[in-house]
Amino acid sequence: MPELIAAPTTIPVPGGKRIDEYVGRVNTKEERLSIAHMRSPSGWSEPGQRPSFDEWTLVLRGTMRVEHEGGVMDVNVGQAVLTRAGEWIRYSTPGAEGCEYIAICLPAFSIDTVNRDE
Repeated sequence: MPELIAAPTTIPVPGGKRIDEYVGRVNTKEERLSIAHMRSPSGWSEPGQRPSFDEWTLVLRGTMRVEHEGGVMDVNVGQAVLTRAGEWIRYSTPGAEGCEYIAICLPAFSIDTVNRDE
């Protein structure tokens, strides 16, 4: 029988970013994958990281900048990017309008598996 996920759980994040997790460790106790609707303000950035999960990012509004060991990539509206487990990456929102995107992580995102730079 289909299972309705009636609403996400909002996960507070410093710096004005909003995470609405629909599927994952917090909202549904799912460890196999996570699906979240993210909103980051203009000028937002997070520390570099080397996650232990693959992450697909689909940009709905604005631009997401992805720094990686080989350079920098801007992902614009209607585009997606796949970052693989073990790659060093750093996400930021360079544009004036911020960024809205869907993130899908396999296995599910966990603060313990992000492996952020110190």
